[in-house]
Amino acid sequence: MRIIKNERMKYQFTKIAVKVGSNVLTRQDGTLDVTRMSALVDQIAELYKAGIEVILVSSGAVASGRSEIKPSKKLDSVDQRQLFSAVGQAKLINRYYELFRDHGIAVGQVLTMKENFSTRRHYLNQRNCMMVMLENGVIPIVNENDTVSVTELMFTDNDELSGMIASMMDVQALIILSNIDGIYDGSPSAPDTKVIREVESGKDLSDYIQVEKSGFGRGGMLTKTTIARKVADEGISVIIANGKKDNILLDLLEHPKTTVCTRFIPTQGDVSSVKKWIAHSGGFAKGELHLNEKAVAVLKGDKAVSVLPVGVVCIEGDFEKDDIVKLMNHEGAPIGIGRVAFDSEEARRMIGKHGQKALVHYDYLYLE
Repeated sequence: MRIIKNERMKYQFTKIAVKVGSNVLTRQDGTLDVTRMSALVDQIAELYKAGIEVILVSSGAVASGRSEIKPSKKLDSVDQRQLFSAVGQAKLINRYYELFRDHGIAVGQVLTMKENFSTRRHYLNQRNCMMVMLENGVIPIVNENDTVSVTELMFTDNDELSGMIASMMDVQALIILSNIDGIYDGSPSAPDTKVIREVESGKDLSDYIQVEKSGFGRGGMLTKTTIARKVADEGISVIIANGKKDNILLDLLEHPKTTVCTRFIPTQGDVSSVKKWIAHSGGFAKGELHLNEKAVAVLKGDKAVSVLPVGVVCIEGDFEKDDIVKLMNHEGAPIGIGRVAFDSEEARRMIGKHGQKALVHYDYLYLE
């Protein structure tokens, strides 16, 4: 049974996901930074004891394995990642287990891959597993299963994974810890640049984003902002902050106004669990529905509407009923994602016809 300190009131959230990047957990020589790991575990333990549910999405397996083993021959990038992650994940989770055990906290390993989000059934199974862990006072430690994930089925990086986990688990906040203070209004190395403290929905950040990837990870700031915006649009606060700073997690929650970071302001209003799943399912789309100009205008209007066959001009791909499809405008640009109510053969027979059932019902539609 969990003993909860009477401190919950001083924190603004009661359920959070924390993503720790490779650059936070590794030293410059590629070895695991156990001192930093230990400091982060201490902070998560304090939040846990104050009654906050925490899901930890942790990178570091590949970097951890890289420092542990020297391959006997030159390996390609996939073989190298699989070898290092197999060795490194065991080392990483064992270290977490020992550090959390010092606080009397149980942890559980959740290794997942993009395919596990592809169907609603897989998605709900995974969600249920992690809900049971949280209900029993176990902190889930999530990472991509790099030993079986191949390039076309990989997450862009653990930022994408953390966004999907945050959405799936209905957390109130996703905290992405990197090795910089947030999103800057210029190059982070320039003397006069400042951290953008708040990002409202719809704010264009493209002028500020550096496109280079992080040293030990797969992603960069562009991925972080794309994921942050999508998750914030689902009503979840997203914070990008510097995981190398001492006490950063506690400061973010105890002193939100004075702690330097970039906060993505969440959109108000509830988003259904199904829509959250669909929002992150673009990578699993089996086909495309191309819509005419009028249909696009109606979809983007104020009223909640479904995609009707009369507004469809052509269909690409072969798909089954309940598969994910992309919605494209008359210029071929993507405008949304949905779960289709008919297979591709039947859907093609309905193109342009009035008085037909919806191809994609509003309840199963996510507009970008």
